[in-house]
This record gives sequence, structure tokens and C-alpha cells, in this order.
Amino acid sequence: MRKKLVAGNWKMNKNLQEGIELTSEIINMVRDEVIGNVEVVICPPFIALSSLINLTQGQKNIKIGAQNCHQELSGAYTGEVSAAMLKSIGCQWTILGHSERRQYFGETNQLLAQKVNTALSQSLKVMYCCGETLEQRNNNEHFNIIENQVSEGLFHLSAEVMKNMVIAYEPVWAIGTGVTASTEQAQEIHAFIRDLLVEKYGNETAQSLRILYGGSVKPDNAVELFSQKDIDGGLIGGAALQSRSFTEIVKAAQ
Repeated sequence: MRKKLVAGNWKMNKNLQEGIELTSEIINMVRDEVIGNVEVVICPPFIALSSLINLTQGQKNIKIGAQNCHQELSGAYTGEVSAAMLKSIGCQWTILGHSERRQYFGETNQLLAQKVNTALSQSLKVMYCCGETLEQRNNNEHFNIIENQVSEGLFHLSAEVMKNMVIAYEPVWAIGTGVTASTEQAQEIHAFIRDLLVEKYGNETAQSLRILYGGSVKPDNAVELFSQKDIDGGLIGGAALQSRSFTEIVKAAQ
């Protein structure tokens, strides 16, 4: 059985004090209300990472992750943060390839392959995002888009290294829009991704790798989504900014 994972991507929200308060609430709620074995990863802005890592020390199922890292370990890259820096403060995870990074900052599959390599070189676990736009889906290009994003970003990795990866499918048209892919649409793409993994790495590796859904997951749709065969949790955006809604989604993954 794949252990369910629920990750909260705060994006560019919450100052340090607000982040500490929100994380403290989540710690208490998860401790008191979550009885199942669910892995929780909180991904705040860079400025909060160190404080929240200290705050979550000793928490068995709650870890802290970054939202991005640079493809180089150091250098003259003003304003950037490296995987080595993240590792030095005790960060365990990073998100890579979020659709907003692809859209606003021009990140390509090839660049993301470099970022994946660098993050893994520092023993960070990676949530690698993929997903299609509404135009691509309407043009029936979504399977090709997903295949290219996954294969070009990840398929240079060995089966052993893939054990440190999580894939997050996020239909771009359902991020922050309030629109959610139907359960059938989400499961269809998750199954397609797992089939790609079977073809590349074999059934054992494919069945062990977790695939998250990341398109407007809320407490009222989480149970149905997480009950699907190939959906192993969620990468949560807006609902992760409130402790009650985020905890309810974690509980849905039990």
C-alpha cells in the first residue's frame, strides 16, 4: 500500500508570523484528529522554512518543503535559492515544475530535469508537477503534454532514484479557478501516468511511486478523489492556507 501524502503549497502567501501560527494550528489539529498514517508536507515561502522546520522537529508525519530550487548548487544567481541551502537548514522536500513556474518563469522540461538532478544530489525528495492547460485539453493534446512533461523531466532517472520522487498531476485549468476535474478525469490521468511508469520502470517501481492530484482539492471533494485507485493524496493550494480546511483534507486521506 502506498502511504497517502497531503502537501500544502502556500505559494506567495503568509508572512513569517502568520506561517508560524498556521503551522502550529495544523500540528495540533493533526495530532488530535488524524488517526490514520498520512504523510503531511507544508511548503511555505522561503523566508519561513527555517522557522517551520524548527517548529516541526519531532513531528513524525509533518515535514517542511520548499516550493522551488535553482538548478545550480551555488553561483552568481541573485535572488535564487539552491538545493544545498535548503538541505543545510533541514529541508526535506521541494516542489519542482509547478505550472506557475512553467507559465510565469518559462521553466521547461529540460530545465526541470536539471533541477531534479540537483535536488536529488542533496538528498531532497521531489514533488514533480505536470499538467495541461484548458486549451491543450480541448485540443485533445493532454495525454501528449503529460507524457512529454513526465518523460523529459524524469525518465533519465534510475528506478532506484525514482523512489525519492512524487509526481503531482495538476490540471492548469483547475488551479485556483474553483473548477475541479471530475473524479473520472483525475483518475484517468493518474492511471495514464502510472502506465507510463510501468512501461519505463516496470510494475514494482510504478506501483510504489505516489501520484498526487493538485487541482482545487477541498474538504468536500477530497474523500472521493483520494478513494481512486491511482490517486495517492493531494498537492493543496488555497485550502492549505486555513488550518481547518487543510486538516479536513488530511483526514480525508486516512
